[in-house]
Amino acid sequence: MLKQGKLTVVGAGPGDAELITLKGIKALQNADVVLYDALVNKELLQFAREAELIFVGKRKGCYSYQQEQINELIVQRGLEGEHVVRLKGGDPFVFGRGAEEMEYAAENGLKVAMVPGISSALSVPATQNIPVTKRGAAESFWVITGTTKAHKLSNDVALAAKSNATVVILMGMSKLTEIVKLFEQEGKKETPVAIIQEGTTENEKIGIGTVASITSVVKEKQLSNPAIIIIGEVVGHRKTLDGITRQVSGKTLKNQIPEPIL
Repeated sequence: MLKQGKLTVVGAGPGDAELITLKGIKALQNADVVLYDALVNKELLQFAREAELIFVGKRKGCYSYQQEQINELIVQRGLEGEHVVRLKGGDPFVFGRGAEEMEYAAENGLKVAMVPGISSALSVPATQNIPVTKRGAAESFWVITGTTKAHKLSNDVALAAKSNATVVILMGMSKLTEIVKLFEQEGKKETPVAIIQEGTTENEKIGIGTVASITSVVKEKQLSNPAIIIIGEVVGHRKTLDGITRQVSGKTLKNQIPEPIL
C-alpha cells in the first residue's frame, strides 16, 4: 500500500546558512524531494543528501516554474507517497506563499506541516544593529510588500508613512521613488533610512541616508534587489550599537569567558 505523501513547508531564514532552525534541518534530512527557491542559501541543500533537488525559484521576472506548476509538482510527488519539502527564503508565511501551497496540497489529499523560518524583515536589520522597536524611538513596526500582485505599490505604505512606527518594506526597490515621495509628503525628509542588499550573506551591501538622500545613496552604492528598506528613527541607533559591539569584539577571549571553577 502506497504511504500517504506529505508536504513540509520550511523557512530557510534570511540567507546565512546558520540561521535555519534545527527543525528545518531535520525536515531536509527526511525529505524525498526538495523544491527550493532562488533566495535559499544552497549550503542548506547538503542536509538533504538523500533527496532529489529541484530549483523552482524566480529572479527578476524569470520563472523556472510558474506557481501553478509548483503546486502541481508538489501534489504529483506527494501522491506518489513522497515527503516533499518546500524550502523558501525567510519565513514562508511572510510574503512567501507558503499558506497557498499548503492549502492546495491539503485539498489534494496530502498531509501538510509548516516549519517557521527567521524572517528577513526582522533579522536583516538586526544583523546591522538596527532594532525595529526601541523605547523612545518606535513602539511598533510595519512590514509591507513593496509590490502587490497587481505590480503596484501597496496602499499600506501611505498609511505607514503617517505613523511613528518603523517601516520595513520588502521587494520595494523598484518603487523607491514612490516610497520616498509618500514620506516626504508627510514632512519626513530627515527621517533615517537604511537599505540592506543580500542581508546576512557574504555579498551584503548597505546604504544609510535619509528620506531626502536615500535615492542618491542607492545610486552611489549601486544597491538593487534583493534588498530591504528600513525607514524610521531606529536606523539612527545603529551607530550607537555598532560602537558597543566593536567594544565587545575588541575584548580578549579571557575577558569574555569566566575562568573555570577548580
